[in-house]
Order: sequence, then structure tokens, then C-alpha cells
Amino acid sequence: MCDRKGRLEGQVAIVTGAAQGLGEALARRLDKEGCKVVVADINYEAAKKVADSLTDAIAVKVDVTNEEQVNAMVNAAVEKYGTLDLLVSNAAILIAKPVVEFPVEEWRKMTEVNLIGYFLCAKAAAKVMIPRRKGNIIQINSKSGKKGSYKNSAYAATKFGGIGLTQSLALELAEYGIRVNAICPGNLLDSPLWNEGPNALFKQYARNQGLTVEEVRQKYLSQVPLGRSCQYEDVANVMVFLASDEASYMTGQAINVTGGQEMR
Repeated sequence: MCDRKGRLEGQVAIVTGAAQGLGEALARRLDKEGCKVVVADINYEAAKKVADSLTDAIAVKVDVTNEEQVNAMVNAAVEKYGTLDLLVSNAAILIAKPVVEFPVEEWRKMTEVNLIGYFLCAKAAAKVMIPRRKGNIIQINSKSGKKGSYKNSAYAATKFGGIGLTQSLALELAEYGIRVNAICPGNLLDSPLWNEGPNALFKQYARNQGLTVEEVRQKYLSQVPLGRSCQYEDVANVMVFLASDEASYMTGQAINVTGGQEMR
């Protein structure tokens, strides 16, 4: 064991969608801040690889749309570490298409993962946190939870719903000392989500908007007053603050991390 002292020392945290990308970065930051981490993802092998590289972590296979698997995820955290202090609901998918070309099956899938998945994870976590009268739930939302997104209606709809759920849970769980907040990142233009694979967002948006990938990049950069892409660390910094006692008077908030692109 390494000798370390972080801002969240001793907390037990679950991060969903933590096998890669932003979720992996958030799990690594929580490890650095002293958390025991449950690395949860539908891709168990990738999750295990991340967990094995952390100080004190386990991997759990979970499909966040499956309530039985979500309950098993929370139970695994409690069985291993005795409690649950923090849920970071990060698992999400993004399919962008014009509304007239959007198959209803894909729309439903977006809702199942992005909104119902968040609900199921929060529900399972709350069952552990309520008897303790303590806990923290953080949803990784999006700037698309604050305003509509061009030819990306399903994603925006689920993220708007996520903010409504965050606010409702915050009201419901406040009496138990449980805080519920959301983080709304801007565009992570340097991330694999935007750049890697046939469904990379740059490629999806270029097809949808009749632009080149570079034109799409410049379009989104030009919308950011601070002039740069959102980075994983920008999101992680706000997550750590919200999970700490420094944010003890904050609940029901959806905090923009957008370089000024979204101010509502």
C-alpha cells in the first residue's frame, strides 16, 4: 500500500462506464484522492484492467439498464468495502441522427442507458445511503442537458431528463443528508469519444451536418469563449469538489464545465 492522503480519503465510490474515456479518468482521479473505487462497466475485461492498476479497487460487470445487475454492483461495493459513499453515474451512449431518420429502437436505447440507467443506479445507491443518512450522487450530464443539440435530439432529451431527475432526487433525499448534483461538461474534443472508431462524434457530426471533420472541430471550438476543448481533468476537478465536504451546502445543482459556452 502506498502512503497517500487525498481530499476524499477513505470514501467508497462507484463509477459507471469507468472502463475507458472520461469514466476511467474519473476513477483514476478518485483513486488519487484516496477513494476505494468500484470500476463498473459493461466491458468487464477493460474494467478489470483499470481496477488492477488502481490502489484499492474492484471491477464489476454491469449493464446499467438491468436492475438486477445494478443491484449486484452496489452489493459488491458493500460486501467488499462495507459501505457506499459516492456514486458517479457516468455510463452513457450517444447516437446522433436527424429526427426523421432516427429509428425508434435507437431512441429507446438512448433513453434506457442515459436516463433509466441513471435512475436505476441512483435507486440502488439510495437504498444503501438512506439508512446511513449520508451519501453523494453525481451524474455526469452534458451541456446538452441545458439546451437543444442540432440533429442530436435523443441525447439532449435524455440529458434534460437527467437534470430533472437530479433535482427531484435532491429534494427527495435531502432529509437523509444525501446530496445529488450533476456536472455538465462541454465538448471533450480531444477524447476518444470524439476521435476514435467509425462512430466517433466528429464523423457522426460531419455526416449529419455536411461538413468535414476539421470544419466540425473548428465550429465547436469557435463556440467556446475560453477557446479550448474541455478536458477530463476539468470534469474531475468539479467531481472532487462536489464529493467533498467543501460542497456540503450544494445539492440539486447542474454545474457547467464548458469554458463559457453554456451559462444557464
